Amino acid sequence: MLQSFDSEISDADRSRWVGLLARAPLEALEQWAANHAGTEFEWLRRPERGLVMLQGRAGGTGERFNVGEMTVTRCTLRLQSGACGVAYVQGHSARRAECSALADALLQQPDTSAAVQRELIDPLAARLQSEAALMQRKAQATKVEFFTVVRGED
Repeated sequence: MLQSFDSEISDADRSRWVGLLARAPLEALEQWAANHAGTEFEWLRRPERGLVMLQGRAGGTGERFNVGEMTVTRCTLRLQSGACGVAYVQGHSARRAECSALADALLQQPDTSAAVQRELIDPLAARLQSEAALMQRKAQATKVEFFTVVRGED
């Protein structure tokens, strides 16, 4: 179990919503955050940018190799109730990281968790799933079936 504000939160639940928040578009987070503008918190780590090294594997399972670097923004905040929210997001958006960390903290509190789940996480999961399905359909449309013709010659 993660050491979180609400001890009933499973690792899988938190991992799921943190992953969704990390992929959330800024406009979706901003729209949600507008309703929570008065939520007071203190910074434990203000948004800061850095680089992470991305690794790949040859053939998907072989030796590791460095693919390149990616910019990330991270932050950590604590609500007055004591719940801590953490966020790591791709790119340079301090605001995306702040909104994600705020949502993470509110999702850990029993009195706000259900509302944030309903207002942000569920619609976000549906949106990201829909976008992934659309991308899958576009990729399938370009699929080429190869076949060989057996020639009668030896």
